Amino acid sequence: MPSTLHDLVHRANMELASSGLVMGTFGNLSAVDRDAGLFVIKPSGVPYNQLTPAHMVAVSLATGEVLDSDLRPSSDTPTHLELYRAFGCGAIVHTHSEFATMFAQTRTPIRCMGTTHADYFRGDVPVTRPMTRNEVQTRYEANTGHVIVERFRDSGLSPDDIPAVLVANHGPFAWGPDAFKAIENARVLEYVARLDWRARVMAPDASAPDPWLVEKHYLRKHGPKAYYGQ
Repeated sequence: MPSTLHDLVHRANMELASSGLVMGTFGNLSAVDRDAGLFVIKPSGVPYNQLTPAHMVAVSLATGEVLDSDLRPSSDTPTHLELYRAFGCGAIVHTHSEFATMFAQTRTPIRCMGTTHADYFRGDVPVTRPMTRNEVQTRYEANTGHVIVERFRDSGLSPDDIPAVLVANHGPFAWGPDAFKAIENARVLEYVARLDWRARVMAPDASAPDPWLVEKHYLRKHGPKAYYGQ
């Protein structure tokens, strides 16, 4: 019988499918139950309009093995696994949304150019380094997770403060404390990518906001002193 987490992941994948962030079978969403030592993710290659809670696949956090299904989990499952092991997030979304993917394909960070961006991301959304031939040819999906983790670790970035990344020449990943917050972050990521693209066209030499304005907008919505919407 599908679990509550299977039901939640199914509902969240349905919302992702209706969000405009994915097309065809592109994209996937997972959510984790750390107490149970597993996460649940959509299966590989099954059209969104055919998915049911029973199709969702549980995967062991310890081993990466499928626990309860004859279906193959999403091909991006090893990436999700590496992120769950390194970050404290509760859910992960991967899309090929148009503008965020455009920035990923050009290996261009999405700049924090205003308060709309700063409400969700405490600075630029980073892009990973290109993967090596060996990383692509050997354990490609797991190595995709490794280069994401490397980008945050080596740059001293917090995955809580910047809950998204662009994988060079690939596309965006976003995450959050739960599945629906992860989708919200993916939606906002696409929106601020579109804003930055238009800003680059409209005013290529436009200045970034002062750091204290970015901090004000981020911290009024996040952290122990948040007050926006309270």
